[in-house]
Amino acid sequence: MVSTAVTAKRAATLAVIVAALGYFVDIYDLILFSMVRVPSLTELGVAPDQQLAEFKHMLSMQMWGMLAGGILWGVIGDKRGRLSVLFGSITLYSIANIANGMVHSLDAYGVWRLIAGIGLAGELGAGITLVSELMGKDSRGYGTTVVAALGVSGGILAGLIGGAFPDVPHPSWRVAYFVGGGLGLVLLILRIGVVESGMFHAVRDKAVSRGNFLALFTSGKRFVRYIAVILVGVPIWFVIAIPVSASKELGGALGLQPPPNPATATFFCYGACTIGGLASGLLSQKLHSRRRALATFLGLTALSLVLYFTLGGTSTEVMYALCAFIGFASGYWAVFVSTAAELFGTNLRATVTTTVPNFVRGSVPVLLAVWTGTVQSAIAVGAVVLVLAFAGLFALKESFGVDLDFTEE
Repeated sequence: MVSTAVTAKRAATLAVIVAALGYFVDIYDLILFSMVRVPSLTELGVAPDQQLAEFKHMLSMQMWGMLAGGILWGVIGDKRGRLSVLFGSITLYSIANIANGMVHSLDAYGVWRLIAGIGLAGELGAGITLVSELMGKDSRGYGTTVVAALGVSGGILAGLIGGAFPDVPHPSWRVAYFVGGGLGLVLLILRIGVVESGMFHAVRDKAVSRGNFLALFTSGKRFVRYIAVILVGVPIWFVIAIPVSASKELGGALGLQPPPNPATATFFCYGACTIGGLASGLLSQKLHSRRRALATFLGLTALSLVLYFTLGGTSTEVMYALCAFIGFASGYWAVFVSTAAELFGTNLRATVTTTVPNFVRGSVPVLLAVWTGTVQSAIAVGAVVLVLAFAGLFALKESFGVDLDFTEE
């Protein structure tokens, strides 16, 4: 009995480590493009006055890839197992990232950004699903907190390698992509020995539909649950895609000369996001509530945006500090993804936990499309996103401590 308990604990610990490192690579790549967008686009022949438009296009390509990949890997995770996603997604990502470092045209750059997005889409959802199912109901929040907090720190590495501090020597943007691909290949080897979820094994032998993405839309209550949890997460990627990644353009519009370096802004954002991820997860465990922790950090996100648009034009240093506050406030990603995993049954859990964060990321092309590039437009888009997020949170039931051993009919 003791031996079984020890084995289960070791399996859960290994799953947490592997999932955290997988998310680390995930975030590294997602943030890397924001870091190297200026040198990479410049080398590929994009004029300075066209770089914002090309940045929006490339980022949208990556996010569309994650949207499609989220559905693909989510269904595979429920039909073939969580481990199949962990191995398949990192392999595709590694190949795409190495190819990103070898491109010599904008078309090739966009295609490999798309493929990298598809590859990365399975990392977080499969990892959180596996950790949630292997850990106890009262402690799994700690596991998912470690996964998200350590994973978000991948943005720090992306900043150091990608040129967040231009005066500090750093490799070329091509080498930065090679590093990402190499990390993925190393992680692929480390995943040997991770065990499959016992809940998945149990549900696989039942006469129940698994990985049916359309089942999320055939029940009104299930559909509301699904859309509501997605809306809660959209502010996280709104602040990353517009106030932080476009801090150069918005900072200039607010009167900063010279304008902020978006790579530096992103570095500070993700450094603080790591702390915010730990804080939101620990707060959720202390309060024994996902909803109250999410409400707290959504409120902080709203406050951070108010300060950004009122004080952001004070100085470049203040702008960087505000981007750090934005990162901390939006660090509720761990609690958000944990909530998604806890709200749905085992036969749809991987589908939901993989598609939900990727649908949130997939909202970026829409947000960028409706944002006209002005400060006023950014404020308006942010206000709508936050109102919808609070409405989504209101529609969700508490999921802390629920037994995950159930299926969706």
